[in-house]
Amino acid sequence: MSIQANNISKHFGATCALNDVSLKVKKGHLTALVGPSGSGKTTLLRILAGLENPDPGGGELLFHGEDVSGLPVQKRRVGMVFQHYALFRHLTVEQNIGFGLSVRDRSERPSRKAIRDKARELLSLVQLEGLGSRLPQQLSGGQRQRVALARALAIEPRILLLDEPFGALDAKVRKDLRRWLRQFHEEVRLTTVFVTHDQEEALELADEVVVMSNASVAQVGTPQEVFDRPSSPFVIEFMGNVNRLESGYWPRESDADASSPQPHLHPDTDGIHSREVKPRDPLYVRPHDIEIRPADEDGTLPARVLHIFSAGSVGRVTLERIRTHEILEAEVSRSELDELNIGAGDAVGIRFRHIRLFARNAEGQQEIVEKEKTAVRFTEE
Repeated sequence: MSIQANNISKHFGATCALNDVSLKVKKGHLTALVGPSGSGKTTLLRILAGLENPDPGGGELLFHGEDVSGLPVQKRRVGMVFQHYALFRHLTVEQNIGFGLSVRDRSERPSRKAIRDKARELLSLVQLEGLGSRLPQQLSGGQRQRVALARALAIEPRILLLDEPFGALDAKVRKDLRRWLRQFHEEVRLTTVFVTHDQEEALELADEVVVMSNASVAQVGTPQEVFDRPSSPFVIEFMGNVNRLESGYWPRESDADASSPQPHLHPDTDGIHSREVKPRDPLYVRPHDIEIRPADEDGTLPARVLHIFSAGSVGRVTLERIRTHEILEAEVSRSELDELNIGAGDAVGIRFRHIRLFARNAEGQQEIVEKEKTAVRFTEE
């Protein structure tokens, strides 16, 4: 069941929650809505479910080509899983799962035996066999979340919606459930949309990521596309750890006579002069793209080590650039960290393997400019 939302807007009084948002979700895909608090992702999910209505007079919502804008929530056949489970404390696990079937109109309601059989089938599907007679408070948080998912599946939904499904769980349980949900989705292939503010969760789980900001869609793409080819400074800063260098300068031919005490970034490839780049446009460097070298090595920027964290699988080194006093974070392998043999206070040199900058092209449109290490010379002048 595919989803298509066209030009959806939603206001709560004077507050704009969604501003002309359009979204397409392919049949069988797992799509993540990700963004900071207040970006509109939960409002969009609730409109898909029928729990909220968009502003009148514009926009449409289609499920597999069928306009469902006027359908009430109970007619949309949408399964919804909330962050805090919303299980009935006085009902057993089995009764919770079968609740949606038991409250249907008499003409559509299955028999009690059919409801019990369906509940037990779903308990097996979510790997909770034998727990049907327990009460929700007798289960762990991860188990309760799977009961909530089974309850949503009991009505045989056309679409599954998850609102921060792992937000109330601790880090290890979240990671285990993320892995389980991805495997579960591969088996059932149910069109699923889930809301999260956790970038890592979105990148790990989703087939497609929708990044939202200020009630609008900032970018849509595969996890790889969104991470490697961000469409704006907001996306690159929100989707994954990144260093922002304020002291960047990309000279153009018209800047030849301009003097600046800031570092210069010299592009050695063609095509850069058509882009409208200002001296203070920031550069972005991912931590794993910072190479730490011995101090005073040719082609490096002088820096000082502030702190080293080496308790994980990857070493993280906090650095201060000597000239600009900017704080950077680099990620290096444990073996490389051992070879460097550095400590807090040591002087080092740093190089950037890959840099990104956002600039205006000849048409005034913002685009990303990327340079690999082989095409870039970055020096202090």
